[in-house]
Amino acid sequence: MIAGEKGSPSLNRIRRISREVAIGSVRIGGNNPIAIQSMTNTRTEDVKATVDQIIRLENAGCQIVRCTVPTPEAALALKEIKKQIHIPLVADIHFDYRMAIAAMENGADKIRINPGNIGGRDQVRAVVSCAKERNIPIRVGVNSGSLEKDLVEKYGGVTAEGLVESALDKVHMIEDMGYDNLVISIKSSDVMMCVRAHELIADRTYHPLHVGITEAGTLFRGTIKSSVGLALILGQGIGDTIRVSLTDDPVREVEAAKEILRTLGLVKSGIEVVSCPTCGRTQIDLIGLAKQVEDLVKDYQDLNIKVAVMGCVVNGPGEAKEADLGIAGGKGKGLVMRRGKVIATLPEDELLPALKKELDNWQ
Repeated sequence: MIAGEKGSPSLNRIRRISREVAIGSVRIGGNNPIAIQSMTNTRTEDVKATVDQIIRLENAGCQIVRCTVPTPEAALALKEIKKQIHIPLVADIHFDYRMAIAAMENGADKIRINPGNIGGRDQVRAVVSCAKERNIPIRVGVNSGSLEKDLVEKYGGVTAEGLVESALDKVHMIEDMGYDNLVISIKSSDVMMCVRAHELIADRTYHPLHVGITEAGTLFRGTIKSSVGLALILGQGIGDTIRVSLTDDPVREVEAAKEILRTLGLVKSGIEVVSCPTCGRTQIDLIGLAKQVEDLVKDYQDLNIKVAVMGCVVNGPGEAKEADLGIAGGKGKGLVMRRGKVIATLPEDELLPALKKELDNWQ
């Protein structure tokens, strides 16, 4: 199930073959780009708060969004939420199969369920029947924290092998009910277990895989764990859509996901910012300047360029020569560079406005 794919210079990967699945207007699997997902942390019943957060996620680059649906009121709210957003909406279901059906009846573009915790086979069949009638994809989700006791006993604990067996058992149950419009996710907070599980399942199914390190942690720790795990998985050509799970503002999840994909060469949109570490030669507030530049470029995500922020005028021009635009600070002043050439020497407080002007006029 692995096929050759022309990769970028930074990542010449072999892409796992998966069937294509349409989630609203977004297609995953096949040869489609890896899609970025996040999940709201508002009460879904609060339509305004949920819509406001989704719009922020859209602006950050989120392509698919998931909302929890624990109540009939939340399911009903999906109908109004969908009218006000522009990306596919996924309903996250736990324990009550009726919420899955209600979510689909109110316009969910996909549902996420663990068939093991929404009731017996009859309840699963009712959900599958509703999804089949509307051709709505089902994401079968299995986490290490919810692995069945018999599989824990079989494998002597929570293991990658147990996760894969659990997921495929549930997938086969739904397939036996005559439905195969499925996406699979097998997640763990243990990075290497998660990597191994994806390696094991990649050759055993054609369904698209939703990849992420669950319960990764706060912004700092969670981004590092997710970056390591996703790089090891995506670098093998495994994965069709991702979520970076962080204990933080969901917008941070999207920003982290975009940077991971960009670093791996799997997405070419948006501005890449490179900056040098501080050293004894630094005579400007390089840390503050780099953060300001990162904030600035968020408004120029339609540009596909590299911007360099360097801490000294001695090595800055040489180090930034591969960037499209760059600034390098000195004592009270700095340089502005375009395609490796110095185009201006300005006071330190004029560097950021000058960079903004270059971005505004970039062609």
